[in-house]
Amino acid sequence: MRELLVALALLFGLGGTVSAGETPKQGGILTYMIPADGGPSLDGHKESTFATLHAVAPFYSVLIRVNPDEPKSLDFVCDLCTAFPAPTDNGLTYKFNIRQGVKFQDGTTLTAHDVAASWRKIVFPGPGVSSARRNNFVMVDKIEDPDDTTFILRLKFPTLSFLPALADPWNFIYSRALLEKDAHYYERNIMGSGPFRFEKMEIGQSVRGVRNPDYYHPGRPYLDGFQGIYAPKQQTRVDAIRADRAALEFRGESPTARDQLVKELGDKITVQESDWNCGNVLTPNHKRKPFDDVRVRKALFLAIDQWRGAPPLSKIALVRTVGGIVFPGSPFAATKEELVTMPGFMLDIEKSRAEARRLLKEAGAEGLSFEMLNRGLDQPYMIVGTWLVDEFRKSGMTVTQKIVPTGPYLEALRAGEFAVALQANCQNVVNPIADTGRYLPKEFYTENFSYHENPVQVEIYNRMLREMDPVKARVLMREYEKQVLEVGAHQLPVTWWYRILPMRSYVKGWKISSSHFLNQDLANIWLDK
Repeated sequence: MRELLVALALLFGLGGTVSAGETPKQGGILTYMIPADGGPSLDGHKESTFATLHAVAPFYSVLIRVNPDEPKSLDFVCDLCTAFPAPTDNGLTYKFNIRQGVKFQDGTTLTAHDVAASWRKIVFPGPGVSSARRNNFVMVDKIEDPDDTTFILRLKFPTLSFLPALADPWNFIYSRALLEKDAHYYERNIMGSGPFRFEKMEIGQSVRGVRNPDYYHPGRPYLDGFQGIYAPKQQTRVDAIRADRAALEFRGESPTARDQLVKELGDKITVQESDWNCGNVLTPNHKRKPFDDVRVRKALFLAIDQWRGAPPLSKIALVRTVGGIVFPGSPFAATKEELVTMPGFMLDIEKSRAEARRLLKEAGAEGLSFEMLNRGLDQPYMIVGTWLVDEFRKSGMTVTQKIVPTGPYLEALRAGEFAVALQANCQNVVNPIADTGRYLPKEFYTENFSYHENPVQVEIYNRMLREMDPVKARVLMREYEKQVLEVGAHQLPVTWWYRILPMRSYVKGWKISSSHFLNQDLANIWLDK
């Protein structure tokens, strides 16, 4: 197992170091901001927005996770398992021993049967049950729980994407008894076995948790409790950190907010920064005219000048890097030379926009006018959306934004009630094959709202998923990317993000990662005050 993890780390170009730390202090309440107005539900298996995860992750356990001391690495550690198993049956069978004596908040004992029930909900959701990451586990054949302490995953085929997907922080372990009573219980309720016990939630306002005295990692958590406060407006969050009404937020602030806080507070503020496995995605609804025409979709992409747009945007928004569908820096990512031949990435923007106007006229959509659905978050959705509106104008299109809160935004996407939307592809552990699975048709990835069909794209992805040679897998990735960006013009990545976290200097024990989904159980945080 350890040898495989090292190989994956080398393949994905990841690593980390553990810095010498101070002696943690027990006690205190951490107050942090959640830069949203509430999540659509509380179920981590169903949702994909940080608005849910930042509120509920501290209440739950997972099977395995990234090492909280090296969250940028592929150094995975056990949470509920007792040790990493050596895979058997030519890499097709993983047998985990589950910790004994773990308790849910209601006092019931957590067993391998709860682990198995949770994973069946993720991998094989029943009728009417939604699993946002089901496609990440198409390699799983069977899930077995022969006794209270044994959990077994049997695969159909070996793949490089399995272990990173297994460490996904959304894979909460739920109570089998509660799931059997109501498969939708966790959409409305919180009841886990994590470092904190649920105390109170005011929807769209705040969430509170208190230290779990029965937590199975000795000495953790250090905090007595936490309070997360929802605040979609950046200035509200900055004011709260400045006045020490909150210590930080875990998603990311703008460069200007960082500079403002550092200037005003000096050594009372520390800043952690990282490239971010997250980026905006322009999504035309293929079920809406005229976006059922590939020429119109391609014209949208051709109208955008990302190379010249990203630098000024990076001065005011949480964006930085131009890239394709794969996290920039990964060996699987397209080079600039490979990207510039495709719509949305061409260097000669005047030629690109002339082609956009030609395609619109040919499709009978000259002077196209439409509404773009956008999420009501200033960083970076609304800033990037405003920039896109101006980019479309330069090719003769008239675009307005419909900006709505997170809940209604996701409801509109899931109902298909939009023409074009600005989404985001935000992943956690860098896992290029699984991460790009979000570009598959909705039949295979439930949170893809382009509503497109492309059997060729699916066939290429399935070959890539089974390819154990990284060089060959990269070739397949380029074919897959071409289907997304050029052949079908299904969706367009628009500027990858950059994570900036200013925080009060008394916050200790937490390390930034390439994802705002990782390392969010708060168990390692302590307050030096």
